[in-house]
Amino acid sequence: MARRKQEGNRFFRLDVDFFSDKKVKILKARYGADGVTLYLYILCEIYKAGYYLKIDEDFEFIVSDDLSMDSNKVKQVLNFLLERSLFDNTLFQSDKVLTSAGIQRRYQAMVKARALKNPITVEGFWLLSEEETETFIKVNPSLNNSENNPDNSRKNEDNSEKNDTKGKEKKGEYIYTAPPGTYFEDSSLNDAFLLFLKVRQNNGDSLTKEQVQLLREELLSMSDKPEELTAIVKKSAMNGWKSFYPLKKARTRKTEAKGSKNRFNNFPQREYDFEEYEKQLLKKSQEGQKIVNE
Repeated sequence: MARRKQEGNRFFRLDVDFFSDKKVKILKARYGADGVTLYLYILCEIYKAGYYLKIDEDFEFIVSDDLSMDSNKVKQVLNFLLERSLFDNTLFQSDKVLTSAGIQRRYQAMVKARALKNPITVEGFWLLSEEETETFIKVNPSLNNSENNPDNSRKNEDNSEKNDTKGKEKKGEYIYTAPPGTYFEDSSLNDAFLLFLKVRQNNGDSLTKEQVQLLREELLSMSDKPEELTAIVKKSAMNGWKSFYPLKKARTRKTEAKGSKNRFNNFPQREYDFEEYEKQLLKKSQEGQKIVNE
């Protein structure tokens, strides 16, 4: 009986400088060990299948159960991995596929030993250019429907800008007239952020996609509470500001009382020991009476 053709991989290479990677450091700083664990979990699932993983709406719940992790956190970490290009965001948005050029380069190195004897034909979602693709990897143009295929990447990019982002070009910059998608999971925060971008546009400000992303990251660094972030964005939009500023915490009565005792009409008042003051007055009165009697 012929041996069954091996599908996927049994192991994958993990570089010793994995934790030195800046993106991994930020991932760990923002989401702790859970973030790194989820990233490695997805890599295992990808290499177990081959060089990409196609997911569905149940993926987050399955991962949540496997890792005993909150499903909302799974979604947040996955969004971060896509935003930081640890996975190809364009391909994910178009086909719900998780992969990247780096993953596919490592995949080529992993299968080289067996592929030199029996070349592998990739079935789709191949991101590497012809120059980067090894000779033992055969890309079938009719099967490869990757949005980033070098042969049609420019066409897809142009269509994406026209149909998905609803933007327009002005003076060589990309302007968001009606930003697509969801920038934040919280609907109130997302609506406020879109309003802020609209106000910036109406004020004649040009925003590139990179600038919008930086604004989003700046906002997220100010708080982890959606309601507080929403208030920050609304205040910036109302005042026509170009950036975001933390909310000033209102001073409580208790704080004012502690910081400034005995204030009248907002002016500091003197502190008196009335018992001691009465003794001094009595003493002066007795001294005065003694002088009179003499």
